[in-house]
Amino acid sequence: MATHEINPLDLGADDPRSGRKGPLRHGVYILPSFFTVLNLLCGYYAILETFRGGAGDMDNAARAIGCAIVFDAFDGWVARATRTNSEFGKQFDSLADVVSFGIAPAFLAFGWGVKGVMLGSFVAVHIVQLGWVSSFVFVIFCAWRLARFNIGQAGGFRYFVGLPTPAAAGAIAAVVHAMWNPIEDWRKSLVWVLLVLLLGFLMASKVRYYNFKGVNLGRRRTSLAVVAMALILAAIVRYSEATLLILASVYVLHGLVLEALRKMRHRTSARPA
Repeated sequence: MATHEINPLDLGADDPRSGRKGPLRHGVYILPSFFTVLNLLCGYYAILETFRGGAGDMDNAARAIGCAIVFDAFDGWVARATRTNSEFGKQFDSLADVVSFGIAPAFLAFGWGVKGVMLGSFVAVHIVQLGWVSSFVFVIFCAWRLARFNIGQAGGFRYFVGLPTPAAAGAIAAVVHAMWNPIEDWRKSLVWVLLVLLLGFLMASKVRYYNFKGVNLGRRRTSLAVVAMALILAAIVRYSEATLLILASVYVLHGLVLEALRKMRHRTSARPA
């Protein structure tokens, strides 16, 4: 009986030798992948600026992380709007997020808040050591959070389970952008290290955070909502330091507050009448 060589690319969904649910498709969707590349570029640039070490360089790194957040939101929005979602795009986006929202903010957190601590005392040396450990923990939990999101265990349409990685990275960038000068006092550095650890643990936690992806921009809005959004945008442009820090802080804290309220409500309902 004549036989022929089988090309693995020809295996489809119904072939038992293929683990895929459909025929393999060649190529990628250019538009959402383009925004993902811009996201990755911003993370790479943030790392380079952090290495330069000046206060202005650190601020440039923080701004780059902020731009990465915008591009990350755009690639998902474009993919959904144009119906160009793909498994490749999903994995590519996650790998870019590890760089832009994991490695880049970890480098920035260490370079801005720990590296400049005046050495010489026993406590300061251990603060620096704790600093690089906390930064690495941040990277680990960022990758953990993204992996959990990819397998569908990080929330639904209305909320996220765990602090989203762009929000955690944005919180670090907002503090650096607002405070400007790198930390030199070991006491402030210790508080900063604990904050970085907290953000890392929140990413891996089960605390619920509101999912703005569920907001339908095509729906009609009241004039008050439009005015409020315009005022927020104007405040970001004119007073970016304070406005971005407030927005980042409110988003990080709102999940903790809602989680505490849910637990209080659960305890109240569990009490016998």
